Amino acid sequence: MTTPQQATALILAYDLDPALRGAAGARELKAVLVEWTRALAEAQESQNAREADGGREPREPQDARETQDARETDGGRGSRLTATVGVGPGLPDRLGLRAPDALRDLPSFPGDRLDPARCGGDVLVQLCADSADATEATAAALTRLAGDALVPRWRQAGFLPPSPDGGGTPRDLIGFKNGSANPTAEECERWVWSGDATYLVVRRVHLRVEDFARLSVHRQEEVVGRRRATGAPLEGGSEDDPVDPLAKDAQGRYTTPPRSHVRAVSPRLDDGARMLRRSYSYADGPTDQGLLFLAFMRDPALFARVQRRMAAQDDLTAFTQARGSAVAYVLPGAGPGRPLGAELLA
Repeated sequence: MTTPQQATALILAYDLDPALRGAAGARELKAVLVEWTRALAEAQESQNAREADGGREPREPQDARETQDARETDGGRGSRLTATVGVGPGLPDRLGLRAPDALRDLPSFPGDRLDPARCGGDVLVQLCADSADATEATAAALTRLAGDALVPRWRQAGFLPPSPDGGGTPRDLIGFKNGSANPTAEECERWVWSGDATYLVVRRVHLRVEDFARLSVHRQEEVVGRRRATGAPLEGGSEDDPVDPLAKDAQGRYTTPPRSHVRAVSPRLDDGARMLRRSYSYADGPTDQGLLFLAFMRDPALFARVQRRMAAQDDLTAFTQARGSAVAYVLPGAGPGRPLGAELLA
């Protein structure tokens, strides 16, 4: 989550085998997460070993199983591979577990055109790396280790488009910076983390890129609420300056258009509550490209409030359509003697 954003992402969704329920299902899932913890730790160890001391080679695999895992995750070496694992709203009840307080399905929103085959999931995995080969290799290893317990449901790859200014906040396919004014580490402690965990909202948002491109740059900036070139607020300043959605100029006009995207999503309309956005672009053919929206927050109810405002008062929604959606409780990170899911499945 807090690693500087890598160049590629891959979201994987799995469903628990329908035959697995209750304590037996919990045991099966626990066994999978133990294997995933081991494989991901070895991939990280391999990566760290390659980076240390000018490229020192990692240790040799000790048995056939480790040899297979090493082959599949070898692409993670030197690619800043990270993995985040979460569980969907329906899983705790099936396993007879108490669900985290804020874990519930997202409501429906106006304008959505959701494909059920690209929504939901009992287990969600976010893989990020500077190489798509690394995420694909790791995904193959995790799917193999899941055996028959977890059935692949859907997947979505994402990427960061090349930056015309050579770095900084990534841009989306409509050419604007995406992720400006993200919360600071201190703000994340208040608004993103819930104890030692958080929640992830995933939205696959189709963009009408060509239609948006036909607008003048001035009109594009009115729709978004920021300068296209710099990401700065329309009233001036720098990209990191907060946008005041209620500020007016000397003539009494709002400096940020009332129907702009920035105004609709302003934290000031949610008593300062923030979400950490780490979105990517996707391109699944010439007629389907858009935004792989990924955001972390301490309660997905925040996303629901923001999405409802967008549907009611955001001119950008004329160029967007959500076609996939999921929410997950992100499991606390693994540690020595504590595999993924240890608290939930205890």
